[in-house]
Amino acid sequence: METMLISPAKATLVGIPTVIFSLLIPLIGVGVFAYIIAMRLKPLVLAAPDQRFDHLIQRLLNMLKYVIGQYRHPRYMDAGIIHIFLFAGFMILSLRSITLVLLGISEGYVLPGMGGTAGVVYGVLKDFAGTWVLVACVAAMFRRGVLKPERYAVPPKYGKDHTWEAMLVLLLITGLVTFDMVFEGSQAAAQIQKGLKTELLVPGTGTWFAAHVLSASSLDKLQNLHLGAYFSHELIFFFFLCFLPLGKHFHIITSLPNVFFLKLNKGTVKPVRWGVADDQLDDLESFGVKTFEDFTWKQMLDFYSCVDCGRCSDHCPANAAGRPLSPRFISVKCRNYSFAKYPLFGQPVNGRPLIGNVLEEDEIWSCTTCGACEEECPVLIEYIDKIVDVRRGMVDDGNVPQSLQKPLGALEKRGNPYGKTAKKRADWIKDLPEDCNIKILKKKETADILYFVDSITSYDDRIQEIGRATARILFSAGIDFGILGPAEKDSGHEVKRFGEEMLFQELRDQNTDAIIRSDVQSIVTADPHAFNALKNDYQGLPPVEHISQMIAREIKGGKIRLKEVEDNGATYTYHDPCYLGRHNGVYDIPRDVIDAIPNLKRVEMSKCKDRSFCCGGGGLMLFYEPEEEIRMGRLRVEMAEQAGADVIVTACPFCLVNIEDAIKTSGLEGKIEAIDLVELIERHMVHDT
Repeated sequence: METMLISPAKATLVGIPTVIFSLLIPLIGVGVFAYIIAMRLKPLVLAAPDQRFDHLIQRLLNMLKYVIGQYRHPRYMDAGIIHIFLFAGFMILSLRSITLVLLGISEGYVLPGMGGTAGVVYGVLKDFAGTWVLVACVAAMFRRGVLKPERYAVPPKYGKDHTWEAMLVLLLITGLVTFDMVFEGSQAAAQIQKGLKTELLVPGTGTWFAAHVLSASSLDKLQNLHLGAYFSHELIFFFFLCFLPLGKHFHIITSLPNVFFLKLNKGTVKPVRWGVADDQLDDLESFGVKTFEDFTWKQMLDFYSCVDCGRCSDHCPANAAGRPLSPRFISVKCRNYSFAKYPLFGQPVNGRPLIGNVLEEDEIWSCTTCGACEEECPVLIEYIDKIVDVRRGMVDDGNVPQSLQKPLGALEKRGNPYGKTAKKRADWIKDLPEDCNIKILKKKETADILYFVDSITSYDDRIQEIGRATARILFSAGIDFGILGPAEKDSGHEVKRFGEEMLFQELRDQNTDAIIRSDVQSIVTADPHAFNALKNDYQGLPPVEHISQMIAREIKGGKIRLKEVEDNGATYTYHDPCYLGRHNGVYDIPRDVIDAIPNLKRVEMSKCKDRSFCCGGGGLMLFYEPEEEIRMGRLRVEMAEQAGADVIVTACPFCLVNIEDAIKTSGLEGKIEAIDLVELIERHMVHDT
């Protein structure tokens, strides 16, 4: 096609061929970018190992879903839609950016496969993409500069606000698409003036608008605009490329590999050190994370990938309760420390211990490991493993909160955090009717199913009712089951997430031996923490179920029949336990069980299912005395009250303890009741005479 304007590949500036600039800008830009990336990769090379190269097909599918498909962004609808349009435009315009770089070197360059019809179609798509990116940038700047969502705020203790960086990036993107529109629009305007053929101009797009605005300009002015827009675009493009690894927008580069290497086995905690077997742990000089290089390379990649969007902290129950924990700033502080310790110029500075310099003790102990932060993160950053790793380092140094020392010592001596003897572990069965004679599985006594009770249900007076209700349900359904009794130890679920790995392994091994000796075919538990431990932290056990799953199956099979709800004037709501819901994906089954009670009215709280709000009981938190403004349980009870519920149904003994306590401290006794799922079902069972 004949063109009226001289291309950047053929033009001159004060006698100097502009092609020289077209070569120098990319060469310098790519060289600087490569150097910055090499320096950013330095700490990852020095980091602890991490095994993330398995299940490659699944990892590719996850990358397509969460990065290309932007699956989690619409969870915050307004910001999500803006980001999706920006990302989609970025993907489409990437080919245009490559073409523009090469157009400055070779006049009329066309990417392979982009000639003819394909080129026309792409040109139309590219014009639309540039236009919607421009609109999205304006909308994003309005949100950042005017609306200022609270989750973007940076408390003084965490440093300076990052709005300027976001605004700069949005201005750079605005500049890129605008100068491209002017570059192409000036060419089209010149063609129109001389009656020559133009590229297809789509009405309403930015390029079409630029062509019409410039149509009355002189050829000299159009020529200057044409070249000026081109080199402005190239300078912005390569400045932007080199700017990305300098701050939070590094995620534009790292989020794709970060999601590719995401953790696939949800509900577990990473090993103390990859490649070191359990029987070799005694040979390690130290446990856990104490210095920055003790993090794995994937954990460091997480720091680089943080979008700084605040979604994690916005849904963190510890943060909502006023505890000194904001997951977002764990990533931000560690990323800033990495940049400072490994500067772009000069030698790495001497490392300092993380605790007390980068991270704070209370910050790390405040986490309940509920997983709300990980569920919300659009680039799937993992927080629980990092926090557990830092706890391991603190425990290894003997740095344990005072309130946790006693239960930890009791677990070590007697296998439960209450310090009670093993022979009392089965005392709760004494209050059962005579016809409920529970087997205690020993060498000569076995059953089809093991009911794993765990410590809180065995020893807490109130929670023992959950054990008795579970036993009565199993008996009524005609299930052959038994318990380990004194042979059972604490599942170790909280111990592992507390960071005491060696104690966990001791408890795990004792339980595993007792379960294998019992010769049962499957395991059931009414405790989601025990359920998660047996299912995900143990190995070589029979299949494990939560009691809600078994009840649902027996209701469907007709072995459990339910009568009409006792109080048909009450409104029920279900509280999702973190380790049943988010960590194991059991959301609908407990609801189906509740809804099987005829005429029961149930409502949902504002935060439910994968956005459920933690009661505050995970990670030995029943014994921890945190610094907080309000207890998490009280916040949860307030949500139930706002939903119009009279009865809160949960399926976890830890949740029941915290929610019942919160009802009392909130002054709602007599107005709201808390009940466990098994208690509710046992109360409404039809018993055959």
